[in-house]
Amino acid sequence: MAANAHIRSNSFPSRTHPAIDNVEEQLARLQSSEGGSSSSSASSVCQKLGGLKDLYDSIDDWLQMSLTQQDLSSQNNRKCMEDLLDGSLRTLDVCGTLRDVLSQMKGCIQELELSFRRKRGSDSGLASEVEAYVISRKKMKKLISKTLESLKKMEKQSNLNKAAEEEDEAALNVLREVEQINISVFESLLCFLSRPKTRSSGWSVVSKLKSSKRISCEGAADANEIEELDHELLALKLSKVSSIQVCGTLKQAESIIQETEEVLECIFRCLVKTRVSLLNTINH
Repeated sequence: MAANAHIRSNSFPSRTHPAIDNVEEQLARLQSSEGGSSSSSASSVCQKLGGLKDLYDSIDDWLQMSLTQQDLSSQNNRKCMEDLLDGSLRTLDVCGTLRDVLSQMKGCIQELELSFRRKRGSDSGLASEVEAYVISRKKMKKLISKTLESLKKMEKQSNLNKAAEEEDEAALNVLREVEQINISVFESLLCFLSRPKTRSSGWSVVSKLKSSKRISCEGAADANEIEELDHELLALKLSKVSSIQVCGTLKQAESIIQETEEVLECIFRCLVKTRVSLLNTINH
């Protein structure tokens, strides 16, 4: 995904303006974070989300420029603008889905924490609570997988639109680049919440079955914070670890979800604001 989010320094006209410089800087920074690291850690994902919020803050100022509005409101660009507005609506839908997923995850984690506190260190009777979380996670993973498929379709359409309109105005090119980097960042968040499954050969399936018998609280070596919680809860279910050992991971996961949720809420408001600005511009 990151490889497709190409940021061209010549997207902007030669005339410089602080708002233009700011957008260009934010785009370049996000491109660097997408292409330079494949990390799926919480800090990496939150950094990308924070960068996306900063980008939309700078886009808001840029959209108020008369030169930008003049380019975007041109009748020649009407069809391209309509395509971008359709894309912005789909992006809002994905962002809304992400908000719902994060809210559900936080609720499930808080329920588990409450159950652990009630048991006061006793692991008896926790199996049903853990199983409820596992079932909820399975449902969330299906939704995440479906949303990832939607993002891939959006990415494909965005690339087709970009290729078909290579002679677009500079302002349109910028919006297309913003659209693509948005898709890439949202994909990173979805993959953080649930890593996509890869097709397995017969031998690898056997290997996984064998390794599941040796599960420990450490989980996978490259697991991120959410995956680590999944591993530890499975280990707890198999009586490999105690609830006391899992409590710290639960608190860490809740803190990460809370922070991510807050940034995503800001991004959602930015997306709405940008869409309104684009609608006002095209109807001017």
